[in-house]
Amino acid sequence: MKNEMRTGRKRREITAIVLRYVMIFVFMLPMILPVLWMLSTALKDNAGVFATPPQFIPKVFQWGNFKEAVIQSKYLQRFGNTLFIAVLCIIGSILSNFMVGYALARFKFKGRKMWFYLIISSMMIPGMTTVMPVFRFWVAVGAYGTWLPLILPAWLAGPFNTFLCKQFLSTIPRSYDEAAKIDGATYFQILSRIIMPLSKPLIAYMAVSTFQGSWNDYMNPLLYVISKQDKWTLALGIARLGSGTFGIEWNVYMAADILYFLPILVVFFIFQDYFMEGLGSMTAAGVK
Repeated sequence: MKNEMRTGRKRREITAIVLRYVMIFVFMLPMILPVLWMLSTALKDNAGVFATPPQFIPKVFQWGNFKEAVIQSKYLQRFGNTLFIAVLCIIGSILSNFMVGYALARFKFKGRKMWFYLIISSMMIPGMTTVMPVFRFWVAVGAYGTWLPLILPAWLAGPFNTFLCKQFLSTIPRSYDEAAKIDGATYFQILSRIIMPLSKPLIAYMAVSTFQGSWNDYMNPLLYVISKQDKWTLALGIARLGSGTFGIEWNVYMAADILYFLPILVVFFIFQDYFMEGLGSMTAAGVK
């Protein structure tokens, strides 16, 4: 009887595992198929792209499309531009949001709740409504045609990341701060040597999300550096790729797209453990 119960339990566990992986595969298929089709197109020649019926696996792999994509998109130069902007945005976002979140979570001052609610309420303002006034501001201060409009906003603390920092830092016991003050530590030392090392999951999440947002930013480069090709980012350069007299070379375009999103994929896979840990920690902080 016991053996039959154990056998039945094992069968149910195996069935549950199989169903779980089948469901994962079913939900994953709509997301991975476009990527596979993109890769298939990137490895075809011009005739194979428009072949009827469509060929999912090319007869001959055209690896030269990737080399052509690098040349036509000026990939290396614009990769350097995009990486430079993204790194500065990551540094600025982490520093500014931590300082504002630390002040809201640790300091008691008049109007603290009002400022916190104002910061949170600013998330309800649609971004498109501020495009024109912000554009006119950057033009007025002479920043049009530079990377300043792409970098400086990250150094001014965003409402969502400020909210995350404030909520996360509120979960760290104040006794750490008090012990550090007794040892003569300043507020900056407490933040840099105690609070931030304890907030590695949050830092990882902010770094990955800021990198993704900066890397995928198309509208701001289109607004501010469209007239300066030497300052173009990858998003802007690849969007302009292949639009010539005879239309778009879809195989080269898809190869460029793969090279474009590859860095984001690599960064996510490297930091995915910290990223998921950060999401879990912030969820716990939000529940508290």
